[in-house]
Amino acid sequence: MNEYAELRQRQQAEFNALPLGFAFSQKQFDEMMDCYELLLLELSTGLRLGEICALQWRDLNLRTGELRIERQVHRVKGELVISPPKTKAGNRSVILPAPVLNVLKAYEKTIVSRWMFPSPVSEDSPRDPAALRKRLQIVLERAECKKIRFHDLRHVFCTTCLEHGMDVKILSTIIGHVSSSTTLNVYAHVTDEMRRTAAVKIDQGIGRAEPQEEAVTAPQKPSPSTFQAHKGQRRKPGTGCISQIIDHLWEGRYSPIWPGGKKHARNVYAHSEAECETLLAEMIVEMKAEIAAVKDQIKTAPKAS
Repeated sequence: MNEYAELRQRQQAEFNALPLGFAFSQKQFDEMMDCYELLLLELSTGLRLGEICALQWRDLNLRTGELRIERQVHRVKGELVISPPKTKAGNRSVILPAPVLNVLKAYEKTIVSRWMFPSPVSEDSPRDPAALRKRLQIVLERAECKKIRFHDLRHVFCTTCLEHGMDVKILSTIIGHVSSSTTLNVYAHVTDEMRRTAAVKIDQGIGRAEPQEEAVTAPQKPSPSTFQAHKGQRRKPGTGCISQIIDHLWEGRYSPIWPGGKKHARNVYAHSEAECETLLAEMIVEMKAEIAAVKDQIKTAPKAS
């Protein structure tokens, strides 16, 4: 076996060692090799799509494994734009696991661009988030895997961290949420199970209760899911959109154009479609009121002479 084949074999073993609940066959793994390092990093950090596309090599300390997130890539009027993260919490750093860092060290030797994941078209440009979304769907289709959104990889990371005992505040910092309450709201289905497990352990430790056979709720490797994400039907303009992210988790999104011509999106999360519709409607009313107030301020502002 040559050196290249040995490297690919090690990479497949490292990828399948991630606690994802499934393993890739050789055929599936070969199909995604052109974005292997990117997908491995995503499943190890839960970065947003625009954040991972905007990474530069100077953001990564190859000695300590510290990765800084300082910018994002997105499109404005058809042009790729580099900007700071959308919130202060988005500016953060994470420590990469040693196996992931080793993969990136080897990968770095094959890249001549300042961008960690450069565009296949231009080495001096970051990868286009829209093109990466399409590439992921091609990889999944050829590998005979179910279709998921790129953002679902972020949810896989977060769910896996919580199921393996990571503190919610630490996870909130890693993924760039403004507060840990946001993380708790989005992943309540995971934290509820953690609380039930903790209650059983407390009962056994303090109350000296005997372990119950039916209460076998210790973390187990999840079996492959048959869940299929719900795609919302076409809705009326101004009513936002709703999609099912994972089982028992719905996301509502509203992206109005604010004074100044830029879109600013906000999201809500709920455990049922009906609840998500209610929260989304309330958020839309609030956002429309905010937009109207901003327009009034612009109208009443004194004009410069």
